[in-house]
Amino acid sequence: MPGTVRRRAPSPQWLLVAPALVLLTAILLVPLGRSVSRSVGTPSFTFAHYEALFTDGVTLTVLIRTALTAAVVTVITFVLGYPYAYLMTRVGPRVRGILMVVVLIPFWTSVMARNFAWIIILERHGPVNVLFKLFGLDLVLYESVAGVAVAMSQVLLPFMVLPLFSALGAIDRRLLLAARGLGSHPVAAFWRVYWPLSRGGVVSGLILVFTLSLGFYVTPALVGSPQQSLVAQLLGQRTTQLLDFEGASALGFVVLVVSLILVAWANRIGGTISAIGVVATNAPSATKGRS
Repeated sequence: MPGTVRRRAPSPQWLLVAPALVLLTAILLVPLGRSVSRSVGTPSFTFAHYEALFTDGVTLTVLIRTALTAAVVTVITFVLGYPYAYLMTRVGPRVRGILMVVVLIPFWTSVMARNFAWIIILERHGPVNVLFKLFGLDLVLYESVAGVAVAMSQVLLPFMVLPLFSALGAIDRRLLLAARGLGSHPVAAFWRVYWPLSRGGVVSGLILVFTLSLGFYVTPALVGSPQQSLVAQLLGQRTTQLLDFEGASALGFVVLVVSLILVAWANRIGGTISAIGVVATNAPSATKGRS
């Protein structure tokens, strides 16, 4: 009939994502909703569990220690990952493939084997302590925050290298040649031309590594000590030993909110972070030049 608005039937293509949505709702959204409800509604609606996170002394100390450890891990992976990713953009396909395999080795190594290897390396009679003794230092990194940061940096290095490689690989190197041709110093050309173009990948890698560091459990539990625990260890202790499910739910929700805020900020500034750590920048990929 004239004037009648026809409703478009839903596309059958949406049925393809229905199983994934059902699974996501069952294993993520429903437990998350119950956890949030427990943190504010047991036995009655209250924010006491959130207030306790910042007033009991222990939780706030663990939160600060976790944030500092995550910041140190982020800095270490950036210092190591940026030159590595830059080198990957400058070599040929064969060498680039070898470098990619090297950086992906943590993904292919058993979690337990990797962490027990770090225990052997960092313990009192391990190679790191023997090296320090050559300089007159008796420094044991095992069961310390420093040792945890070193082990976590090795595990999370791919999550820094992959976004950087994606961003640096899209930069047209002819821009650097043009800057050099106009009389710019190499350092000034890098800082004014190359660095701004790579900033999207840098921000994405930093936020990705930082947010993953906030929830690390296995490495701090095995390489670290209970006296210097991080947030994930505290969550495990509250749920398995203290049976404080309300406080654990509040703590987990705070960490989740912080992570989501950081990821949203990274997506706004640097591009879209995918699940494997590759950043899809908003600008179209430029054709790489050869110098």
